[in-house]
Amino acid sequence: MRHRKDHRKLSRTHSHRRALLRNLVTSLIQHERIETTLAKAKEARRVGERMITFAKRGDLSARRQVARFVHGGDNVRKLFETVAPWYETRNGGYTRILKIGRRLGDAGEMALLELVKSPELKEKLRKEEEAAAKAAKAAGKLAPARGKGAKEAAAEGAAAGGGAGGAAEERKGRGAREKKAAPTKPDRPGKGVAPPKTGKAPTRARQKGKSGE
Repeated sequence: MRHRKDHRKLSRTHSHRRALLRNLVTSLIQHERIETTLAKAKEARRVGERMITFAKRGDLSARRQVARFVHGGDNVRKLFETVAPWYETRNGGYTRILKIGRRLGDAGEMALLELVKSPELKEKLRKEEEAAAKAAKAAGKLAPARGKGAKEAAAEGAAAGGGAGGAAEERKGRGAREKKAAPTKPDRPGKGVAPPKTGKAPTRARQKGKSGE
């Protein structure tokens, strides 16, 4: 008999089951909706709603309790600063489970576990997203204008310094012409140049003639 044993074991050991639930709750806080099996969703809902209750308390002890279970400091901050204020006037029932049919392969029953949002909250979040998108679009339009102004300023600076630049170019051209007009050094004999022709034969040829005589 399983008296007073309401938790599901999920065919896992204690450490494996705890790690699984930590990952599911962290993903729920991060993405606000996860897809998993129905049994895992029911277990994750039990732990996830407890984390939200801790976040609604907002004290240091509650933050430490959540940080022991939820992965990542960003997710802990999001839970305390963003998610918890959504449910200030709500006592429980922070999540919902939606069945979406059976999985291909093993026919496991799948479900969506998501955070509950009121219509007013959804409208507020939608307006915030639209405002953020408009601000990003306006920033994207202003960036090319700043670049164009920088190019125009650079062109004006080049026109203002045209006299000095022209003088520098003229000096460079004069130096190049002087280098071209400089006389070239004569090549040393023996480096790719044939010796001058004379009436006498080379020394080695004369020696051969004497020995032959």
